[in-house]
Amino acid sequence: MEAVLSAKDEKLYERLAFKIHRWVEQGTLKPGEKIPSVRAMSLQQRVSVSTVLQAYFLLENQGVIEARPQSGFYVRALLKDLPPEPSVSKVSQSTVKVGVSDLVSRVYEAVRRPDVVPLGAAAPSPDLLPTVSLHRKIALASRRFAKAGISYDPPPGNEALRHQIARRSIEWGGTLSPDKIVTTCGGMEALNLCLRAVARSGDTVAIESPTYYGVLQAMESLGIKVVEIPTHPKDGASLSDLKLILKKHKLKACLMIPNFNNPLGSCMPEENKKELVKMLSRERVPLIEDDIYGDLYFGALRPKPAKAFDRDGWVMLCSSFSKTLAPGYRVGWVAAGRFQAEIERLKFINTVATATLPQIAIADFLETGGYDRHLRKLRRAFASQVQRVTEAIHRYFPKGTRVTRPQGGFVLWVELPPSVSSLDLHHKALKEGISIVPGPIFSPSQKYLNFIRLNCGHPWSERMEAALKTLGGLAGGL
Repeated sequence: MEAVLSAKDEKLYERLAFKIHRWVEQGTLKPGEKIPSVRAMSLQQRVSVSTVLQAYFLLENQGVIEARPQSGFYVRALLKDLPPEPSVSKVSQSTVKVGVSDLVSRVYEAVRRPDVVPLGAAAPSPDLLPTVSLHRKIALASRRFAKAGISYDPPPGNEALRHQIARRSIEWGGTLSPDKIVTTCGGMEALNLCLRAVARSGDTVAIESPTYYGVLQAMESLGIKVVEIPTHPKDGASLSDLKLILKKHKLKACLMIPNFNNPLGSCMPEENKKELVKMLSRERVPLIEDDIYGDLYFGALRPKPAKAFDRDGWVMLCSSFSKTLAPGYRVGWVAAGRFQAEIERLKFINTVATATLPQIAIADFLETGGYDRHLRKLRRAFASQVQRVTEAIHRYFPKGTRVTRPQGGFVLWVELPPSVSSLDLHHKALKEGISIVPGPIFSPSQKYLNFIRLNCGHPWSERMEAALKTLGGLAGGL
Protein backbone atom coordinates (compact mmCIF):
# COMPACT_ATOMS: atom_id res chain seq x y z
CA MET A 1 0.00 0.00 0.00
CA GLU A 2 1.48 3.35 -1.08
CA ALA A 3 1.87 6.16 1.42
CA VAL A 4 -0.14 9.33 0.82
CA LEU A 5 2.03 12.44 1.05
CA SER A 6 0.95 15.86 2.20
CA ALA A 7 2.06 18.99 0.31
CA LYS A 8 4.70 19.51 3.00
CA ASP A 9 6.00 15.94 2.53
CA GLU A 10 6.18 16.47 -1.24
CA LYS A 11 8.51 19.45 -0.82
CA LEU A 12 10.56 17.45 1.66
CA TYR A 13 11.10 14.48 -0.63
CA GLU A 14 12.09 16.75 -3.53
CA ARG A 15 14.58 18.59 -1.29
CA LEU A 16 15.97 15.29 -0.01
CA ALA A 17 16.32 13.95 -3.56
CA PHE A 18 18.20 17.11 -4.55
CA LYS A 19 20.52 16.77 -1.56
CA ILE A 20 21.35 13.13 -2.36
CA HIS A 21 21.89 14.04 -6.02
CA ARG A 22 24.41 16.69 -4.91
CA TRP A 23 26.23 14.09 -2.81
CA VAL A 24 26.57 11.97 -5.93
CA GLU A 25 27.77 14.88 -8.08
CA GLN A 26 30.35 15.90 -5.45
CA GLY A 27 31.66 12.35 -5.09
CA THR A 28 30.47 11.91 -1.49
CA LEU A 29 28.55 8.93 -2.84
CA LYS A 30 30.44 7.20 -5.65
CA PRO A 31 29.13 5.16 -8.63
CA GLY A 32 28.49 1.57 -7.55
CA GLU A 33 28.40 2.51 -3.86
CA LYS A 34 25.46 1.51 -1.67
CA ILE A 35 23.50 4.41 -0.20
CA PRO A 36 21.96 4.33 3.29
CA SER A 37 18.86 2.19 3.72
CA VAL A 38 15.45 3.84 3.77
CA ARG A 39 15.21 3.54 7.55
CA ALA A 40 18.77 4.75 8.11
CA MET A 41 18.24 7.77 5.85
CA SER A 42 14.97 8.50 7.66
CA LEU A 43 16.78 8.64 10.99
CA GLN A 44 19.77 10.59 9.66
CA GLN A 45 17.69 13.27 7.94
CA ARG A 46 14.84 13.26 10.47
CA VAL A 47 12.13 12.73 7.88
CA SER A 48 9.48 10.04 7.49
CA VAL A 49 10.11 6.69 5.81
CA SER A 50 7.54 7.60 3.13
CA THR A 51 9.46 10.81 2.34
CA VAL A 52 12.70 8.84 1.86
CA LEU A 53 10.93 6.27 -0.32
CA GLN A 54 9.52 8.98 -2.57
CA ALA A 55 12.95 10.64 -2.82
CA TYR A 56 14.56 7.31 -3.73
CA PHE A 57 11.88 6.55 -6.33
CA LEU A 58 12.39 9.99 -7.88
CA LEU A 59 16.17 9.49 -8.04
CA GLU A 60 15.64 6.01 -9.48
CA ASN A 61 13.38 7.42 -12.21
CA GLN A 62 16.05 10.02 -12.99
CA GLY A 63 18.69 7.31 -13.33
CA VAL A 64 20.77 8.55 -10.38
CA ILE A 65 20.36 5.42 -8.24
CA GLU A 66 19.14 1.87 -8.81
CA ALA A 67 17.38 -0.70 -6.63
CA ARG A 68 18.97 -4.14 -6.40
CA PRO A 69 16.71 -6.96 -5.17
CA GLN A 70 17.45 -8.12 -1.61
CA SER A 71 20.31 -5.62 -1.39
CA GLY A 72 19.16 -1.98 -1.36
CA PHE A 73 19.83 1.15 -3.41
CA TYR A 74 23.11 1.89 -5.24
CA VAL A 75 24.55 4.89 -7.11
CA ARG A 76 24.52 4.55 -10.89
CA ALA A 77 27.19 5.84 -13.27
CA LEU A 78 27.26 9.64 -13.57
CA LEU A 79 25.99 11.20 -16.79
CA LYS A 80 29.29 13.01 -17.24
CA ASP A 81 30.97 9.60 -17.55
CA LEU A 82 28.67 8.55 -20.40
CA PRO A 83 28.84 9.25 -24.16
CA PRO A 84 27.79 12.71 -25.40
CA GLU A 85 24.42 13.30 -27.07
CA PRO A 86 23.96 13.47 -30.84
CA SER A 87 23.82 16.92 -32.39
CA VAL A 88 20.74 18.61 -33.90
CA SER A 89 19.60 16.84 -37.07
CA LYS A 90 20.44 18.55 -40.37
CA VAL A 91 17.79 18.33 -43.09
CA SER A 92 16.70 20.06 -46.26
CA GLN A 93 13.51 22.13 -46.27
CA SER A 94 12.49 20.65 -49.61
CA THR A 95 9.50 18.34 -49.92
CA VAL A 96 10.30 14.63 -50.14
CA LYS A 97 8.31 11.74 -51.56
CA VAL A 98 8.32 8.98 -48.94
CA GLY A 99 9.74 5.58 -49.85
CA VAL A 100 10.67 3.55 -46.79
CA SER A 101 8.22 0.62 -46.85
CA ASP A 102 10.51 -1.89 -48.58
CA LEU A 103 13.32 -1.19 -46.12
CA VAL A 104 10.96 -1.38 -43.14
CA SER A 105 9.61 -4.73 -44.35
CA ARG A 106 13.12 -6.18 -44.65
CA VAL A 107 14.08 -4.98 -41.19
CA TYR A 108 10.91 -6.31 -39.58
CA GLU A 109 11.22 -9.76 -41.07
CA ALA A 110 14.11 -10.11 -38.65
CA VAL A 111 12.39 -8.43 -35.71
CA ARG A 112 9.67 -11.10 -35.75
CA ARG A 113 12.19 -13.88 -35.19
CA PRO A 114 11.71 -15.27 -31.64
CA ASP A 115 15.33 -16.38 -31.32
CA VAL A 116 16.93 -12.91 -31.55
CA VAL A 117 17.84 -10.56 -28.70
CA PRO A 118 15.05 -7.93 -29.07
CA LEU A 119 16.96 -4.66 -29.36
CA GLY A 120 14.92 -3.76 -32.45
CA ALA A 121 11.15 -3.27 -32.24
CA ALA A 122 9.99 -0.63 -29.76
CA ALA A 123 7.79 -2.95 -27.73
CA PRO A 124 7.68 -3.52 -23.96
CA SER A 125 8.46 -6.98 -22.66
CA PRO A 126 5.36 -9.00 -21.70
CA ASP A 127 7.20 -9.69 -18.43
CA LEU A 128 6.68 -6.03 -17.48
CA LEU A 129 2.97 -5.89 -18.34
CA PRO A 130 -0.01 -6.77 -16.09
CA THR A 131 -0.93 -9.80 -18.19
CA VAL A 132 -2.74 -11.81 -15.49
CA SER A 133 -4.76 -8.83 -14.26
CA LEU A 134 -5.83 -7.86 -17.77
CA HIS A 135 -6.83 -11.41 -18.69
CA ARG A 136 -8.95 -11.52 -15.54
CA LYS A 137 -10.60 -8.26 -16.59
CA ILE A 138 -11.33 -9.74 -20.03
CA ALA A 139 -12.86 -12.86 -18.46
CA LEU A 140 -14.94 -10.76 -16.08
CA ALA A 141 -16.11 -8.50 -18.90
CA SER A 142 -17.12 -11.49 -21.04
CA ARG A 143 -19.34 -12.73 -18.20
CA ARG A 144 -20.81 -9.40 -17.15
CA PHE A 145 -21.33 -8.06 -20.68
CA ALA A 146 -21.98 -11.30 -22.56
CA LYS A 147 -24.05 -9.89 -25.43
CA ALA A 148 -22.43 -6.46 -25.51
CA GLY A 149 -18.98 -8.06 -25.55
CA ILE A 150 -19.58 -9.72 -28.93
CA SER A 151 -21.43 -6.76 -30.45
CA TYR A 152 -20.16 -3.76 -32.39
CA ASP A 153 -19.30 -0.67 -30.35
CA PRO A 154 -19.45 1.86 -33.21
CA PRO A 155 -17.81 5.31 -33.16
CA PRO A 156 -17.07 7.10 -30.95
CA GLY A 157 -16.47 3.79 -29.08
CA ASN A 158 -16.89 2.39 -25.58
CA GLU A 159 -18.38 5.01 -23.29
CA ALA A 160 -16.73 3.73 -20.08
CA LEU A 161 -13.26 3.85 -21.65
CA ARG A 162 -13.81 7.31 -23.12
CA HIS A 163 -14.89 8.51 -19.67
CA GLN A 164 -11.70 7.16 -18.07
CA ILE A 165 -9.50 8.73 -20.76
CA ALA A 166 -11.24 12.07 -20.23
CA ARG A 167 -10.72 11.81 -16.45
CA ARG A 168 -7.01 11.17 -16.97
CA SER A 169 -6.68 14.35 -19.01
CA ILE A 170 -7.16 16.30 -15.76
CA GLU A 171 -3.66 15.15 -14.78
CA TRP A 172 -2.10 17.26 -17.52
CA GLY A 173 -4.51 20.18 -17.27
CA GLY A 174 -6.72 19.05 -20.13
CA THR A 175 -10.45 19.48 -20.56
CA LEU A 176 -11.29 16.49 -22.74
CA SER A 177 -14.89 15.37 -22.64
CA PRO A 178 -15.87 11.73 -23.30
CA ASP A 179 -18.02 12.61 -26.33
CA LYS A 180 -15.01 14.28 -28.01
CA ILE A 181 -12.89 11.09 -27.93
CA VAL A 182 -12.96 8.32 -30.54
CA THR A 183 -11.50 4.90 -29.72
CA THR A 184 -9.39 3.26 -32.43
CA CYS A 185 -7.56 0.04 -33.29
CA GLY A 186 -4.28 1.15 -31.76
CA GLY A 187 -2.37 4.39 -32.11
CA MET A 188 -1.53 3.80 -35.78
CA GLU A 189 -5.18 3.81 -36.80
CA ALA A 190 -5.63 7.07 -34.88
CA LEU A 191 -2.74 8.67 -36.79
CA ASN A 192 -3.96 7.27 -40.12
CA LEU A 193 -7.47 8.62 -39.56
CA CYS A 194 -6.07 12.07 -38.72
CA LEU A 195 -3.93 12.15 -41.84
CA ARG A 196 -6.85 11.08 -44.02
CA ALA A 197 -9.08 13.72 -42.41
CA VAL A 198 -6.82 16.64 -43.36
CA ALA A 199 -4.62 15.63 -46.30
CA ARG A 200 -4.86 14.03 -49.74
CA SER A 201 -2.38 12.50 -52.16
CA GLY A 202 0.14 15.11 -53.26
CA ASP A 203 -0.37 17.31 -50.19
CA THR A 204 2.53 18.25 -47.89
CA VAL A 205 2.83 17.49 -44.17
CA ALA A 206 5.67 18.63 -41.88
CA ILE A 207 7.31 16.07 -39.60
CA GLU A 208 10.16 15.91 -37.11
CA SER A 209 13.38 14.37 -38.36
CA PRO A 210 14.07 11.66 -37.34
CA THR A 211 10.59 10.32 -36.71
CA TYR A 212 8.76 7.03 -36.27
CA TYR A 213 8.86 5.00 -39.48
CA GLY A 214 5.23 3.87 -39.04
CA VAL A 215 4.19 7.48 -39.66
CA LEU A 216 6.33 7.54 -42.80
CA GLN A 217 4.74 4.32 -44.06
CA ALA A 218 1.27 5.78 -43.50
CA MET A 219 2.19 8.89 -45.50
CA GLU A 220 3.73 6.78 -48.26
CA SER A 221 0.54 4.72 -48.57
CA LEU A 222 -1.54 7.92 -48.84
CA GLY A 223 0.79 9.57 -51.38
CA ILE A 224 1.55 12.44 -49.00
CA LYS A 225 4.79 14.39 -49.42
CA VAL A 226 6.73 15.50 -46.36
CA VAL A 227 9.09 18.25 -45.30
CA GLU A 228 11.46 17.47 -42.44
CA ILE A 229 11.99 19.72 -39.41
CA PRO A 230 15.44 19.70 -37.73
CA THR A 231 15.10 18.23 -34.25
CA HIS A 232 17.15 18.63 -31.07
CA PRO A 233 17.78 15.38 -29.14
CA LYS A 234 16.59 16.95 -25.89
CA ASP A 235 14.10 19.75 -26.77
CA GLY A 236 12.50 18.38 -29.94
CA ALA A 237 11.58 20.15 -33.17
CA SER A 238 13.13 23.51 -34.05
CA LEU A 239 10.31 26.07 -34.07
CA SER A 240 12.45 28.64 -35.88
CA ASP A 241 12.86 26.18 -38.76
CA LEU A 242 9.14 25.39 -38.68
CA LYS A 243 8.38 29.11 -39.10
CA LEU A 244 10.49 29.14 -42.27
CA ILE A 245 8.78 26.00 -43.52
CA LEU A 246 5.34 27.55 -42.98
CA LYS A 247 6.39 30.51 -45.14
CA LYS A 248 7.88 28.32 -47.84
CA HIS A 249 5.30 25.52 -48.11
CA LYS A 250 1.54 25.16 -48.06
CA LEU A 251 1.19 22.63 -45.25
CA LYS A 252 -1.93 20.55 -44.78
CA ALA A 253 -0.80 19.43 -41.32
CA CYS A 254 2.12 19.03 -38.97
CA LEU A 255 2.64 15.62 -37.31
CA MET A 256 4.81 15.52 -34.17
CA ILE A 257 5.66 13.48 -31.09
CA PRO A 258 6.38 16.31 -28.59
CA ASN A 259 6.64 13.97 -25.56
CA PHE A 260 9.47 11.43 -25.90
CA ASN A 261 9.81 11.32 -29.65
CA ASN A 262 10.51 7.93 -31.19
CA PRO A 263 13.45 7.46 -31.84
CA LEU A 264 15.04 10.51 -30.15
CA GLY A 265 13.29 10.47 -26.79
CA SER A 266 13.21 14.28 -26.91
CA CYS A 267 10.62 16.17 -24.86
CA MET A 268 9.58 19.62 -26.07
CA PRO A 269 9.62 22.25 -23.28
CA GLU A 270 6.23 23.55 -22.21
CA GLU A 271 6.81 27.05 -23.54
CA ASN A 272 7.71 25.56 -26.94
CA LYS A 273 4.48 23.56 -26.99
CA LYS A 274 2.51 26.73 -26.30
CA GLU A 275 4.30 28.53 -29.12
CA LEU A 276 3.87 25.55 -31.47
CA VAL A 277 0.10 25.46 -30.96
CA LYS A 278 -0.18 29.24 -31.27
CA MET A 279 1.89 29.28 -34.46
CA LEU A 280 -0.03 26.50 -36.20
CA SER A 281 -3.46 27.72 -35.06
CA ARG A 282 -2.69 31.18 -36.44
CA GLU A 283 -1.93 29.59 -39.82
CA ARG A 284 -4.93 27.22 -39.50
CA VAL A 285 -2.64 24.20 -39.88
CA PRO A 286 -3.76 21.12 -37.89
CA LEU A 287 -1.29 19.55 -35.47
CA ILE A 288 -1.51 15.76 -35.32
CA GLU A 289 0.03 14.97 -31.94
CA ASP A 290 1.24 11.46 -31.13
CA ASP A 291 1.38 11.17 -27.32
CA ILE A 292 1.80 7.41 -27.08
CA TYR A 293 4.82 7.71 -24.75
CA GLY A 294 3.47 10.57 -22.61
CA ASP A 295 2.64 8.37 -19.59
CA LEU A 296 6.18 6.91 -19.53
CA TYR A 297 7.97 9.90 -17.99
CA PHE A 298 10.89 9.39 -15.58
CA GLY A 299 10.52 12.63 -13.63
CA ALA A 300 8.08 13.70 -10.93
CA LEU A 301 5.37 15.11 -13.23
CA ARG A 302 3.77 14.02 -16.48
CA PRO A 303 4.68 16.42 -19.29
CA LYS A 304 1.70 18.20 -20.82
CA PRO A 305 0.81 17.36 -24.40
CA ALA A 306 0.48 20.24 -26.85
CA LYS A 307 -3.27 19.60 -26.72
CA ALA A 308 -3.28 21.20 -23.25
CA PHE A 309 -2.72 24.59 -24.95
CA ASP A 310 -5.28 24.10 -27.74
CA ARG A 311 -8.08 26.66 -27.56
CA ASP A 312 -9.43 26.46 -31.12
CA GLY A 313 -9.55 22.73 -31.84
CA TRP A 314 -6.62 22.55 -34.27
CA VAL A 315 -4.76 19.87 -32.28
CA MET A 316 -5.65 16.21 -32.91
CA LEU A 317 -4.33 14.26 -29.92
CA CYS A 318 -3.60 10.56 -30.54
CA SER A 319 -2.53 7.87 -28.09
CA SER A 320 -2.96 4.19 -27.21
CA PHE A 321 -2.34 1.59 -24.52
CA SER A 322 0.08 -0.40 -26.69
CA LYS A 323 3.28 0.83 -25.01
CA THR A 324 1.95 0.69 -21.46
CA LEU A 325 -0.56 -2.16 -21.14
CA ALA A 326 -1.22 -4.56 -23.99
CA PRO A 327 0.13 -4.16 -27.53
CA GLY A 328 -2.03 -7.02 -28.76
CA TYR A 329 -5.31 -5.52 -27.51
CA ARG A 330 -4.97 -2.80 -30.18
CA VAL A 331 -6.80 -0.10 -28.25
CA GLY A 332 -6.02 3.52 -29.04
CA TRP A 333 -7.89 6.80 -29.19
CA VAL A 334 -7.99 10.28 -30.68
CA ALA A 335 -9.36 13.61 -29.43
CA ALA A 336 -9.68 15.36 -32.77
CA GLY A 337 -11.06 18.79 -31.88
CA ARG A 338 -12.80 20.44 -34.83
CA PHE A 339 -12.23 17.29 -36.93
CA GLN A 340 -14.29 15.02 -34.65
CA ALA A 341 -17.16 14.33 -37.09
CA GLU A 342 -14.80 13.48 -39.95
CA ILE A 343 -12.76 11.15 -37.74
CA GLU A 344 -15.93 9.30 -36.68
CA ARG A 345 -16.98 8.95 -40.31
CA LEU A 346 -13.59 7.65 -41.40
CA LYS A 347 -13.37 5.30 -38.42
CA PHE A 348 -16.65 3.64 -39.40
CA ILE A 349 -15.51 3.31 -43.02
CA ASN A 350 -12.10 1.99 -42.01
CA THR A 351 -12.82 -0.66 -39.34
CA VAL A 352 -16.45 -0.06 -38.25
CA ALA A 353 -15.52 -0.40 -34.55
CA THR A 354 -12.74 -1.17 -32.09
CA ALA A 355 -12.94 -4.58 -30.37
CA THR A 356 -15.36 -4.30 -27.45
CA LEU A 357 -14.00 -6.62 -24.74
CA PRO A 358 -10.49 -5.09 -24.63
CA GLN A 359 -12.02 -1.62 -24.29
CA ILE A 360 -14.19 -2.77 -21.36
CA ALA A 361 -11.26 -4.51 -19.66
CA ILE A 362 -8.96 -1.48 -19.97
CA ALA A 363 -11.71 0.86 -18.73
CA ASP A 364 -12.12 -1.31 -15.62
CA PHE A 365 -8.34 -1.43 -15.09
CA LEU A 366 -8.18 2.37 -15.21
CA GLU A 367 -11.21 2.89 -13.00
CA THR A 368 -9.99 0.60 -10.19
CA GLY A 369 -6.53 2.24 -9.98
CA GLY A 370 -4.60 -0.67 -11.46
CA TYR A 371 -3.22 1.43 -14.29
CA ASP A 372 -1.55 4.02 -12.07
CA ARG A 373 0.01 1.38 -9.82
CA HIS A 374 1.30 -0.45 -12.88
CA LEU A 375 2.66 2.74 -14.46
CA ARG A 376 4.73 3.61 -11.41
CA LYS A 377 6.50 0.24 -11.61
CA LEU A 378 6.82 0.38 -15.38
CA ARG A 379 8.39 3.84 -15.39
CA ARG A 380 10.98 2.78 -12.82
CA ALA A 381 11.79 -0.32 -14.86
CA PHE A 382 12.19 1.62 -18.11
CA ALA A 383 14.30 4.34 -16.49
CA SER A 384 16.62 1.69 -15.07
CA GLN A 385 16.85 -0.22 -18.34
CA VAL A 386 17.56 2.91 -20.40
CA GLN A 387 20.37 3.75 -17.99
CA ARG A 388 21.84 0.23 -18.10
CA VAL A 389 21.86 0.13 -21.90
CA THR A 390 23.47 3.60 -21.99
CA GLU A 391 26.21 2.40 -19.62
CA ALA A 392 26.79 -0.69 -21.79
CA ILE A 393 27.13 1.51 -24.88
CA HIS A 394 29.76 3.52 -23.02
CA ARG A 395 31.67 0.34 -22.13
CA TYR A 396 31.47 -1.59 -25.38
CA PHE A 397 30.85 0.72 -28.37
CA PRO A 398 33.62 2.36 -30.42
CA LYS A 399 35.09 5.74 -29.57
CA GLY A 400 33.06 8.59 -31.05
CA THR A 401 29.69 6.98 -30.32
CA ARG A 402 26.97 9.35 -29.11
CA VAL A 403 23.67 8.46 -27.41
CA THR A 404 20.54 10.35 -26.39
CA ARG A 405 19.46 11.03 -22.78
CA PRO A 406 15.69 10.45 -22.85
CA GLN A 407 13.66 11.37 -19.78
CA GLY A 408 10.83 9.04 -20.76
CA GLY A 409 9.90 6.17 -23.05
CA PHE A 410 12.23 3.23 -23.61
CA VAL A 411 14.25 3.78 -26.79
CA LEU A 412 17.75 5.14 -27.39
CA TRP A 413 18.99 6.87 -30.54
CA VAL A 414 22.64 6.02 -31.06
CA GLU A 415 25.01 7.90 -33.39
CA LEU A 416 27.93 5.70 -34.44
CA PRO A 417 31.20 6.93 -35.96
CA PRO A 418 30.70 8.23 -39.55
CA SER A 419 32.42 5.18 -41.06
CA VAL A 420 29.82 2.77 -39.67
CA SER A 421 26.89 1.79 -41.90
CA SER A 422 23.89 0.92 -39.75
CA LEU A 423 22.53 -1.22 -42.61
CA ASP A 424 25.72 -3.31 -42.63
CA LEU A 425 25.63 -3.46 -38.84
CA HIS A 426 21.99 -4.62 -38.97
CA HIS A 427 22.91 -7.54 -41.26
CA LYS A 428 25.96 -8.55 -39.21
CA ALA A 429 24.03 -8.31 -35.94
CA LEU A 430 21.29 -10.59 -37.28
CA LYS A 431 23.87 -13.28 -37.99
CA GLU A 432 24.76 -13.07 -34.29
CA GLY A 433 21.10 -13.31 -33.24
CA ILE A 434 20.65 -9.61 -32.40
CA SER A 435 17.97 -7.33 -33.85
CA ILE A 436 18.46 -3.56 -34.18
CA VAL A 437 16.75 -0.90 -36.27
CA PRO A 438 18.98 1.05 -38.71
CA GLY A 439 18.63 4.83 -38.86
CA PRO A 440 17.58 5.34 -42.51
CA ILE A 441 14.04 4.04 -41.92
CA PHE A 442 13.38 7.03 -39.63
CA SER A 443 13.75 9.54 -42.48
CA PRO A 444 11.83 9.86 -45.78
CA SER A 445 15.12 10.77 -47.46
CA GLN A 446 16.77 7.79 -45.71
CA LYS A 447 19.30 9.88 -43.81
CA TYR A 448 21.01 8.76 -40.58
CA LEU A 449 23.08 6.00 -42.18
CA ASN A 450 25.38 5.82 -39.13
CA PHE A 451 22.54 5.80 -36.56
CA ILE A 452 20.63 2.96 -34.90
CA ARG A 453 17.68 2.81 -32.54
CA LEU A 454 17.84 0.43 -29.58
CA ASN A 455 14.86 -0.90 -27.62
CA CYS A 456 15.25 -0.83 -23.82
CA GLY A 457 11.81 -2.29 -23.16
CA HIS A 458 13.07 -5.66 -21.88
CA PRO A 459 14.47 -6.44 -18.41
CA TRP A 460 18.24 -6.26 -18.07
CA SER A 461 19.98 -9.64 -18.23
CA GLU A 462 23.36 -11.22 -18.92
CA ARG A 463 22.07 -12.12 -22.40
CA MET A 464 21.22 -8.47 -23.03
CA GLU A 465 24.65 -7.29 -21.89
CA ALA A 466 26.40 -9.94 -23.99
CA ALA A 467 24.40 -8.83 -27.05
CA LEU A 468 25.39 -5.19 -26.54
CA LYS A 469 29.03 -6.19 -26.13
CA THR A 470 28.85 -8.15 -29.38
CA LEU A 471 27.08 -5.27 -31.12
CA GLY A 472 29.73 -2.80 -29.98
CA GLY A 473 32.46 -5.11 -31.26
CA LEU A 474 30.74 -5.42 -34.64
CA ALA A 475 30.38 -1.63 -34.90
CA GLY A 476 34.03 -1.20 -34.04
CA GLY A 477 34.99 -3.54 -36.89
CA LEU A 478 33.08 -1.66 -39.60
